[in-house]
Amino acid sequence: MMIDAAVVTGASSGIGRAVAVALGPHAKQLVLIGRDPARLADAAAATHNGAATVLTTDLADPDAVPVLGHHLADLLGGVDVLVHSAGDYASGEVPDTDAATFDHLYAVNVRAPYELTRELLPHLRARHGDVIFMNSTQGLAAYPGVSQYAATKHALTAVADSLRGEVNAAGVRVTTLHLGRTATPMQERIHAAAHRPYRAADLVQPQDVADVVLSVLALPRRTQVNSVTIWPTHP
Repeated sequence: MMIDAAVVTGASSGIGRAVAVALGPHAKQLVLIGRDPARLADAAAATHNGAATVLTTDLADPDAVPVLGHHLADLLGGVDVLVHSAGDYASGEVPDTDAATFDHLYAVNVRAPYELTRELLPHLRARHGDVIFMNSTQGLAAYPGVSQYAATKHALTAVADSLRGEVNAAGVRVTTLHLGRTATPMQERIHAAAHRPYRAADLVQPQDVADVVLSVLALPRRTQVNSVTIWPTHP
C-alpha cells in the first residue's frame, strides 16, 4: 500500500502519534498537526525516515482551521488520507458544567474536523481518498457525567454518517472508529480525576488502533468499513 499524501491531526501523542508512525512507511508525504511543537517534532522523528512535515495549530481556534486547510492544499497539492485524531475531554454533571466548557469541546471535537474536512474535500474527491474519524464509544451511548463530551461525539458520528452518503459516489470512503478506553495521556488523566487505578496494559493500545487504520486503508476500493467499535478485552 502506498499513499501519496496523508494528514493526521492530534499527532503529537497517543492515538494520533501511533497512526502517524504507522502511516510513515506508506506515505510519500505525511503531515502531522498538533499544538505542541516539541512533541510534534518527536513524533515526526519517529516516522519513516523522519521525513514528516509538522504544522503547529490550535484547532480550538475557529479562524485557524480554514487557514490550515488552505495551507495543506498548497503544500500537498492533494490529499489521499485525512485522519482526525485531535480531541479534548471534560466531565461533569449538567448543573455543574458551564456552557463555555461545552463550547470548547464542540470547537475541538466537532467544528474543527467538520471544517477541515470541508476545506480538503475537493482534494479528497480528486484522489478518491479516505477520511477517518477517531470517535469514542461515548458517541454511541452516553454515560452519566459526560453529557457535553458525549454530545460532541454523537455529533461527530452524525457528521461522518451524513458525509459518507454524500461522497461515496465520488469514490471517497468515510470510516469512524468508536474507541473504548485506550492507553493515552488523556485516559490517564481521566483515571486520575476519577481516582481510579490506571493500568495501561489492560486497555486498548494506540498501536492497536493504528493497525485497524492500516487495515481499513488497505482494503480494495470497492470495500468500505463504515464504523468499528474497539473495546478492551477486560473493560
